[in-house]
Amino acid sequence: MSRICDLTGKKALKGHHVSHSNIKTKRRFYPNLHTKRFYLPEEDRWVTLKVSTSALRTINKKGITACLKEFEKNGKI
Repeated sequence: MSRICDLTGKKALKGHHVSHSNIKTKRRFYPNLHTKRFYLPEEDRWVTLKVSTSALRTINKKGITACLKEFEKNGKI
C-alpha cells in the first residue's frame, strides 16, 4: 500500500539524517496518515479513506461531502 493521502495527495519526501559530525545518510519524511471511515449520508454508505491529519482537520471544518466535491473539482481525487 502506498503512503499517500487519498484526498490531498501528500506523500513521502526525501531528506538526510545529519549526524553530529555532519555525515548525511538518506531518509524519508512520511506524512501523518490515518485510515478512517466516513459516513456519506447522501449515498447512505461508509467510505474508508487513508487521510493525513491536515485533511482530517479540513473534513471536520467543512464536512466530508464538501471536501470530496472540492477535491474532485480540483482533480485530486
